[in-house]
Amino acid sequence: MRTAVAVSGGRDSLLALALLRQAGQAPLAVHAFLARKTPDDILAVLHENCRILGVELRIADLCGQFDELVITPYTRGYLDGLTPNPCAWCNARIKFGLLLDFARTHGAQTLATGHYAGLRLGWAGPELWRGADQRKDQSYFLALLTLEQLRHAAFPLATRLKSDVLPLLEKMGLVPALPEESQEVCFIPGDYRDFVGARGAEPVASPGPVVLPDGTRIGTHQGLWKYTIGQRRGLNIAWSEPVYVLSKDRRDNRLVVGLRHDLRGGSCLLERINLLVPMADWPQDLYVQTRYRQQPAAIGPVDEILQSWPRLTLPPSSDLPVPGQLAVIYSGQGQVLAGAVIGEKG
Repeated sequence: MRTAVAVSGGRDSLLALALLRQAGQAPLAVHAFLARKTPDDILAVLHENCRILGVELRIADLCGQFDELVITPYTRGYLDGLTPNPCAWCNARIKFGLLLDFARTHGAQTLATGHYAGLRLGWAGPELWRGADQRKDQSYFLALLTLEQLRHAAFPLATRLKSDVLPLLEKMGLVPALPEESQEVCFIPGDYRDFVGARGAEPVASPGPVVLPDGTRIGTHQGLWKYTIGQRRGLNIAWSEPVYVLSKDRRDNRLVVGLRHDLRGGSCLLERINLLVPMADWPQDLYVQTRYRQQPAAIGPVDEILQSWPRLTLPPSSDLPVPGQLAVIYSGQGQVLAGAVIGEKG
């Protein structure tokens, strides 16, 4: 069974490709044009690394589909008052969707990526787990992959540490085409507000009141889409204590702000739920992660969770849920049980 490796030009995907080659496999390297065509100098280094490794490189132009399936929903989400997670949708719709299909047309049955996540074969099928590198674990971004997609996935860096990547590549005589780490949202070169505004958001921006939870007005916002839950900087509000964005009231065009202690706990309604383990098989103790850089918070026992599902009540130790982001349910051992999108109404 042949494996294709999605190579972006970065160090992680290059190491994934090299490790499979080192293991005696004959992988296929696949590279995708996404937001734009990859510059020629980057492509040249990709070709050279593949030449050194003795693997074939195929290129897929997915710019139009990426715009339709990732960028457009991203900008639309902000206009709708959400804070979308484009990486999760890219993984589900592009990498393990269209790019996997492309790899299949060239004889590969599995797509490997440079994600730091674990994949095991359980009694009921594939299981998604946290990667060994706790600081870099990316299972959160993969939680919307279906079981069928996971059956055709591979994560060669599951047991690797990020700090080992460059030394290993150096020993192999490989230099990544993109020496720097990719930015948070790969298709946005600067501030997301400028990007969303350039795609037509600016004309619909409507200023409105900034209020405290009790309704007291303390300022004016410049359009709800320009703010995110938890934001402190850029509010331009003079108050006795620092205030943070708590919610966006689209009906009355109000931005609700509060103090730091107001940013904890709360509840959220889960949408687009992707079950990776049947709920009947969930363990008693559960954990939820509602942001990528967040410690998982205990939410068990499972019986209480099922009574209110798909509404989830978060403990005081958890960050305030952000509509549009992911809520990922884990077991205590680190298995991904389900992924879902946090709904607009909590």
